[in-house]
Amino acid sequence: MNLQNLQTVRNKLGFSYQDMATKLGISFQAYWMIENGKRGLSYEMAIKIAKILNKTPDEIFLTKDLTTS
Repeated sequence: MNLQNLQTVRNKLGFSYQDMATKLGISFQAYWMIENGKRGLSYEMAIKIAKILNKTPDEIFLTKDLTTS
């Protein structure tokens, strides 16, 4: 999971941690913990975050350098 990309996309769109927390209906601390890898991210929350950022979950959370073996 690529949480660094989440932060990059959020910043490019001008959303703060508090903006995201408010839109998601969670506390600032809960959102901060998700984005910084201190709290697990459910599939449902990933979908909500992606919708707020007008992206697909894959665009935000998957790394571009995945290789197949």
